[in-house]
Amino acid sequence: MNTLKAEKRSLDVKAKRLRREGYVVGNVFGREMKGSIPVKMVKRDVEKLLKTDHKGSQIMLDVDGAAYDVLIKNVDYNPVAGQIDSIEFQALVSNEKVHSVAEIVLVNHEKIAEGVLQEDLNEVAYMAYPASLVDQVMVDVGEMKIGDVIRVKDLSLAADPDITIKTNPESIVVSLMASHNVEALAEDTEEAEEK
Repeated sequence: MNTLKAEKRSLDVKAKRLRREGYVVGNVFGREMKGSIPVKMVKRDVEKLLKTDHKGSQIMLDVDGAAYDVLIKNVDYNPVAGQIDSIEFQALVSNEKVHSVAEIVLVNHEKIAEGVLQEDLNEVAYMAYPASLVDQVMVDVGEMKIGDVIRVKDLSLAADPDITIKTNPESIVVSLMASHNVEALAEDTEEAEEK
């Protein structure tokens, strides 16, 4: 589990000024905390962390020497400025289920000889105790044939008794469709000529 260092921040200093000084602002909240803790983190450290961890990841947050087992709840990214504006962290309690998301990662797509993969979902929402949190679900698409569909209920996450899926179990994660080929183009041309 990765650790990110943070400092408590004074609300007297505006977030905009901290961003100019090379910080990312954030907030830590949780059931067993009185209020929330406004924090600031070094931008470079946050960018490094987000290369491996993302929304839904569990990390250790070191706030002025106090360690918190947290979930990255939300990452606000400013595409215009090309920077991370803020991050929300939820402090975890071992006996409390939390809402989270797991990123869907398709593997073995290079083994598909024909057809076109259509990915309909890129994350699955679920609830779990901190010990059962996952941030990625690997979906092996290597054996798929044209017409095959993988739904949320087919994922390994859905079979885990410690996890409660919140995304509709019937939702399609990925499907393999026939690619539109030259024959289809020829049929369309014949229909157009008949009209």
